[in-house]
Amino acid sequence: MTAHAPLIIDVAGTALTDADRRRLTHPLVGGVILFTRNWTGREQLTVLTAEIKALRSDLLIGVDHEGGRVQRFKTGGFTHLPPMRALGQLWMRDAMAATRAATACGTVLAAELRACGVDLSFTPVLDLDWPAPLPRGNACAAWPGVSRSAVIGDRAFHADPRVVALLAKSLLHGLLLAGMAGCGKHFPGHGWAAADSHVAVPVDRRSLAAILKDDAAPYGWLAGALPAVMAAHVVYPKVDARPAGYSARWLRGVLRERLAFDGAVFSDDLSMAGARRIQDRVLTPAEAVLAALEAGCDLALLCNQSLDGGAVLDETLEALAQAQAQGRWQPDAVSAQRACALLPTSPAPEWDALMRDACYRQALEYLP
Repeated sequence: MTAHAPLIIDVAGTALTDADRRRLTHPLVGGVILFTRNWTGREQLTVLTAEIKALRSDLLIGVDHEGGRVQRFKTGGFTHLPPMRALGQLWMRDAMAATRAATACGTVLAAELRACGVDLSFTPVLDLDWPAPLPRGNACAAWPGVSRSAVIGDRAFHADPRVVALLAKSLLHGLLLAGMAGCGKHFPGHGWAAADSHVAVPVDRRSLAAILKDDAAPYGWLAGALPAVMAAHVVYPKVDARPAGYSARWLRGVLRERLAFDGAVFSDDLSMAGARRIQDRVLTPAEAVLAALEAGCDLALLCNQSLDGGAVLDETLEALAQAQAQGRWQPDAVSAQRACALLPTSPAPEWDALMRDACYRQALEYLP
């Protein structure tokens, strides 16, 4: 991206429509997020991503592809990757084997996606796997295998932030070996908040000190290794009445200044039901995008809005352009550089060549 193009949008199907092409060439669109509905097979996905890049080579193509239950592409030769909790469980038996397996997961994940033209996976999850609260009167230490946050659950590596940081760093190394950047999520931590921000507004009532000590600790330890971070749609009322993705205190004060993070910051999906509520007000998608950018996000995700014809996407792009013309929002050169740094710099192998690649084949052997 040569200019700050902050909006990441979706496309409806397995091939681009004229409306998709018009939006993807808009100067304020910086990339595309893909979903399972955009997939019928490897050849189709490769054609789709090639067509996107033919429109604009600087468009970032991303996907939520973590492993376990959040893996968009699972057929056509894609390796079924384990949930990240499996790596945490392996850590408890053999820490060095777990770090090797985490690197292997990152290598396989990134290599397969890149061979199909995808630039970025929104992984690793840095949320802690907090146990569910106990029923009153229960003397057990925790419910075995039951997470406090069902939406995170086995997507998290572990309950210990030190283990999370080390396994995430190993996974990020694997991504890097295959030429892909990663994105730690969901800052400053979603593992304590039980509600799912797709449908509600999660609230975490702990203090800033408690969150920094545990949930946010991996972000500080990994600040120099994380290319990108995604902000949580969670309200931490003892820190700010706004959700973290709309909070300058969290994004500028804590993440940038206190934790010294200098990579790209993504909003989480701003189309979520719980994502556009600030205190007693529900924002329009355009207002949500502007609020996220003002708070310190470099890139704003607006997902699943192409499915109804894309009116919301068109309205948001128009509102963002109008805000720019009126001086209420201005493109940021530093944000543009951070976004550019997420694009791969090395050529991706074709799928058949990848299947013969020694590094990739060795990584497959080390998966848990």
